[in-house]
Parts: sequence; C-alpha cells; structure tokens
Amino acid sequence: MAALFRGSRNLLQRCNKQHVHLVLVSSRSMASKTPVGFIGLGNMGSPMAKNLLKHGYPVIATDVFPESCKELQDEGAQILDSPAEVADKADRIITMLPSSPNVIEVYTGPNGILKKVKKGTLLIDSSTIDPSVSKEMALAAEKMGAVFMDAPVSGGVGAASLAKLTFMVGGVEEEYTAAQELLTCMGANVVYCGQVGTGQAAKICNNMLLAIGMIGTAETMNLGIRLGLDPKLLAQILNMSSGRCWSSDSYNPVPGVMEGVPSGNNYQGGFGTTLMAKDLGLAQHTATNTKTPVPLGSLAHQIYRVMCARGYANKDFSSVFQFLREQEEEPEKKGD
Repeated sequence: MAALFRGSRNLLQRCNKQHVHLVLVSSRSMASKTPVGFIGLGNMGSPMAKNLLKHGYPVIATDVFPESCKELQDEGAQILDSPAEVADKADRIITMLPSSPNVIEVYTGPNGILKKVKKGTLLIDSSTIDPSVSKEMALAAEKMGAVFMDAPVSGGVGAASLAKLTFMVGGVEEEYTAAQELLTCMGANVVYCGQVGTGQAAKICNNMLLAIGMIGTAETMNLGIRLGLDPKLLAQILNMSSGRCWSSDSYNPVPGVMEGVPSGNNYQGGFGTTLMAKDLGLAQHTATNTKTPVPLGSLAHQIYRVMCARGYANKDFSSVFQFLREQEEEPEKKGD
C-alpha cells in the first residue's frame, strides 16, 4: 500500500513539474510577442516589417515619409510620428535606413531613439553603413543602458518579401539569440560575425564583389551579343561553365533573358544604382583606412558614380548593361 502511495506521489510530482515547465514555455512565448519597433519603411523595410506581422509580432513603426506607412498601417501596424515615440513604446527596435547620416539622425537626433530608449532595449540596425558609425551608435546606446547590434542584409527586395534575406550580425554575442529570434522571421540565414561593426564589414565586402561581378557579367553578355550570340544561349552556357555567378544565373542584367528580375522591367525596383554607389564608397573608404588595395572595387565605384550622373541613379544596379550598351566608341581620328 505504501509503495502504491509513493508511486502515485511521484507521478503527481512529475505531472506538476511538466505543468510548470509548460507554463514557463507559454509565458516566454507570450513575452516574445511583445511589440517590435520598426523605423524605415522603404523598399526593404516595408516587406521586412510585414513579415514580423505575419509571425504574430505587433509592430510599432515610423518613417520620415508618412505615405510609406499607410500600407503597413492597413495590415495592422501602429504608426507613430518619431523614432523617440517608437522607443518609448517598444523594447526591441529594428532600423532599416539608407545611409550613415540617416542612422545617426534616427538614433541621436532631437527626436531620435536614444532620447526615450528604455534600459535593456535591443537595437538592431539593418542599414548598410560605415562600420565606424555602427561602433559609435553602440557606444551611445550603451551609455543609455541599451544594446546595439549591426545586422545588414543581403538578398534584395525579392528576398525581403519572401523572408529569405541573409543577415550578417555584429555585436555582443550574449545578445545574439535575442536578435536571432526576430531576424529569422525575416530571413533564411542569420550569421553571427563578431563584435559590433563586423556585420557591416561582411556586407561591404559582399557588395563590392557583387558590383564587380555584375559589371563583369554585363560586359561579357554585351560582348557575346555583339559577336552574334543569342543572349539566352550565352547565359545558359555561362551558367553551366566556370564563368557562372549570381549575376548571370539569378539576376541576369540582359532584358528578356530571365523573368522576375529588374532587367525585365526596365530596371525598375531591385537594388538602386545610387545605393550600390554608396556601398562601394563605403568599401573604398574602409579600404583606404586599412591600406587595402582594391583596384577592381575602385573601378566599380567609378562606374556606378558615373551612372548616377548619367540618369541611372534610380534604376536597378544591373542597368550597368544598358549603360555599357549606350557607350559609343570614340571615332578614330583621321590622319591628315
């Protein structure tokens, strides 16, 4: 009889422990769905914020352009007037902004995040900016008791819409898991790179290679077409040969070769030439500071800067193919 009683008591204790465990897991799950702030609702930020909503996170957002907020508001997001107001309402905030000056303004400006940030707030910046600015923002956040991490992305607007971005994360390793929880809602790959600024370093290196690869693909396709090759056939051959790269097989710059890419839509959408020129400028700046030779990166930077001045600023960066096609050879000088 005593043995039966002990067995029943042990079973009851196990059931109670399981119940407590389930309650704790449930509480953590509920806590994880607390509001997430999102600042910057452009071509990339808007679909990223939408994916947070799809995963059940209440989103509190703002953007310098009110019209950018309407679509997200229609899907259930709360829209506020300033980054400071967002910081007052959320203890996890993601920023997706065009450049270093924008990031500095949003974090440290008169109506910036750090004016009303709460202690313990996790700040994740997915903008592509100078690594030194990320470090400055991390120090400023630390003084306010908050944690700043840089988490720039690769993949473009299409990947942002499909939640297939790659995030390159820099910051305090102990906070990585908390950041990863949110980033996996918006991306297929989340990679921890090291201390603050290393995420930006990885992104800058990636985009320098992307620009070089796109220019090389555009030059190759243009040469092949002038030699009489069908562009689709040439792309097929490249993609089964050693010249294959992302620009040739996933984002071909020649109109009509692929569907669903900017070259098939007059180079609208995608990743703008202005932004590519900006990222190459960051690569050039960091290369100069570290005394690193980047001859092809420098040439790519020059080409995209010229494109910006020639009417390609708002077109996708794959429009370098069109730019090359429009370049006319200088007529040979005739002798006397």
